[in-house]
Order: sequence, then C-alpha cells, then structure tokens
Amino acid sequence: MSSGKAIAQAGHAYLDAMLASLAVKDPKADAYASLHPGTKITLDGGSEADLLRLRDKLAARGIPHALIVDSGHVEMPDFDGSPTITALGVGPLTRSEARKLLSKWRLWGAPRKGGVP
Repeated sequence: MSSGKAIAQAGHAYLDAMLASLAVKDPKADAYASLHPGTKITLDGGSEADLLRLRDKLAARGIPHALIVDSGHVEMPDFDGSPTITALGVGPLTRSEARKLLSKWRLWGAPRKGGVP
C-alpha cells in the first residue's frame, strides 16, 4: 500500500479505536482525551491473519479496538475495490499494556533485520 494510503488507514484506526473506547466508557479514554494530542504510534501489524489474531486477543481482554476494512477504493495492485483489512486501531493503552500486547511488532517504516524495509 502506498504511504498516503497507509497514513489514511492509520488515521481511521486512531479515530475509530478512540470512539470505541469512548463508547464502552473506558476510563483511559477520558484521561487520554485530556492530553491533547496524546501519543500515537503506528506499527507494522504483519499479515491480515496477524491482525485478526491480535483483534481476538484484545477482545478477550476487553481492550477497545477497531478493525479497519477498506472497500470500494482502488489502488492497484493491492486494492481492487473488494473489502481488505488494512489496520487495527488499539486503545488507548497504558505503556505497560502496550509493551505486553504490541512489543513483537516494529514501528511502521522501520527497517527489518538485515536492513531491508
């Protein structure tokens, strides 16, 4: 996915996760909202299967999240208009929760081992 598409999908994930957190009246949401702008990070979530596994883990722990599914947009070769999972918004989380749940993923755009992006 292009950088612009990835940035847009991350924006959807940030907003939708916050809205999900507010909807369930998660006390961390109110605390986070008062921080303006608050910390946001974008990680490379791996494959669609990886994102779905993380979503299931979050749901089992009662952590607010939002699965982002892009559909109807075309950006060849990855997006042909069919529904495609593009992102998973998580939280807000405490640092401790984030370390436990997300430490296996690298920052978006960071080089992989061996220097290959």
